[in-house]
Amino acid sequence: MRLVLASNNAKKLKELQALLSPAGLELVTQGSLGIPEAEEPHVTFVENALAKARHAARAAGGPAIADDSGLCVDALGGEPGVVSAHFAPLPPGAASQPREDLRARQDAANNALLLERMRGVADRRARFVSALVAVRSADDPEPLIAFGRWNGEILPAMRGEGGFGYDPLMFIPGLDRTVAELAAEVKNAHSHRAIASRQMLALMNEVWRLG
Repeated sequence: MRLVLASNNAKKLKELQALLSPAGLELVTQGSLGIPEAEEPHVTFVENALAKARHAARAAGGPAIADDSGLCVDALGGEPGVVSAHFAPLPPGAASQPREDLRARQDAANNALLLERMRGVADRRARFVSALVAVRSADDPEPLIAFGRWNGEILPAMRGEGGFGYDPLMFIPGLDRTVAELAAEVKNAHSHRAIASRQMLALMNEVWRLG
């Protein structure tokens, strides 16, 4: 079964494809179909994921899946939350850079701002959150909704070269590593997207009868 992924993030595509492929699902990014990104005006991950999934399904004329994910830090009242990807402002003109260069620059700025906001803060508890929403069509009255949380702590300095986003700052005590220090197969076994993906596959087998 082919699903349009309501994202143009190549690293997110790689992660989700690996997590969902055991069910025979093929993900195609909306950008490869010429579908523009949806507005994300909501304050919760679930609402934004639903909006993105419906937008992609309507434009593609078929089933779609969306992930809205981010980092929630207890000491910051849940921030950066749904604005995790654009937590820090970038200088004027930055948007003209190639997509992956811009994404790397945004990640660096986001991490720097988070470190600044957390300076001197004793409570370092945080969690990665993923809301996955799948729809059979834009007007599907029964969207499938899965939710994953991955608990950790924010380090005072970045560690590791892998992953993306806040991975170098997110330390997972049970694994004694930052997310950026984990091998891809370890991350895909434990992450917030892994938890949400397992829930999603169970829902698809139950409701969409994939199995």
